[in-house]
Amino acid sequence: MIGIVIVAHGGLAREYLAAVEHVVGPQKGIVAVAIEDDHDRAAKQAEIMAAAQSVDQGQGVVVVTDIFGGSPSNLSMPACALRDRTILYGANLPMLVKLAKSRNLPVREAVSIAKDAGRKYINSYTVPEQMCERGNRAAG
Repeated sequence: MIGIVIVAHGGLAREYLAAVEHVVGPQKGIVAVAIEDDHDRAAKQAEIMAAAQSVDQGQGVVVVTDIFGGSPSNLSMPACALRDRTILYGANLPMLVKLAKSRNLPVREAVSIAKDAGRKYINSYTVPEQMCERGNRAAG
């Protein structure tokens, strides 16, 4: 089973993990690493490496980050310098849920499926004007 490490700014990594477990249930082999504004870079890089090692069961590891080029993805690079490890960036909940449900697949295939899910669920919706309330009425 693929291991997953979620690395993101502030408390986002922990919240992503909590949301994934809310949707698909408790997960073994998924950990979150928070990157705070006052972090020690070397210590965080070591924490990410240790997290990747802790979830690696021999089928690979996906490190999911919030934004490419930011500290989370930059600090995750060394942890992914091994075979069957990759960084998946631009995290959103549909991507993470699909990845969690695809952990029995090879890393490359699971990442591809997760990327597709992440892209598929980025859209917008505007309530039709005739359905919108008129004026500034207070709720209640």
